[in-house]
Amino acid sequence: MALRYIPMPDDDAERLRGNGPDAYGNPPERRISDGTGVPCRHCLRNVDRGQPYLVLAYRPFPSVQAYAETGPIFLHADECPAHEGNSLPPILGSSKDYLLRGYGRDDRIVYGTGGVIAVERLAERAEELLALADVAYVHVRSAKYNCYQCRVEPFDKRTRRL
Repeated sequence: MALRYIPMPDDDAERLRGNGPDAYGNPPERRISDGTGVPCRHCLRNVDRGQPYLVLAYRPFPSVQAYAETGPIFLHADECPAHEGNSLPPILGSSKDYLLRGYGRDDRIVYGTGGVIAVERLAERAEELLALADVAYVHVRSAKYNCYQCRVEPFDKRTRRL
């Protein structure tokens, strides 16, 4: 199964860069990167040393509900191209392991799908989860801090989407 690694939507990135409110209603905080540990959730690359970035609360779900986790993320302060493609995004090479969790079409956690996996097995485990009938997509999260990294869905080569 081919996978698609999905970043933060363009609309969200544009709104937040325009000082729109984060998931808690606050304006994003502006910082300057030291070049380490600042993964942008839009281009799925690290923010280079000396570049400005935003820190904000993000909820990668369409609505507020019991399973709609909110947490801190980083975003390039200046425009960057959204990640496209089915190869492992650069930000997922910066840690040795990640938390993967499957979600149903109702945006609720599918119990029994969560677990920490070595980065070398990330794609394989995502494929296993997406093969389950009740899993619509997978979240990749930091194993240490539970921060949202990106969403993974099956890649349809014919239509170039889910």
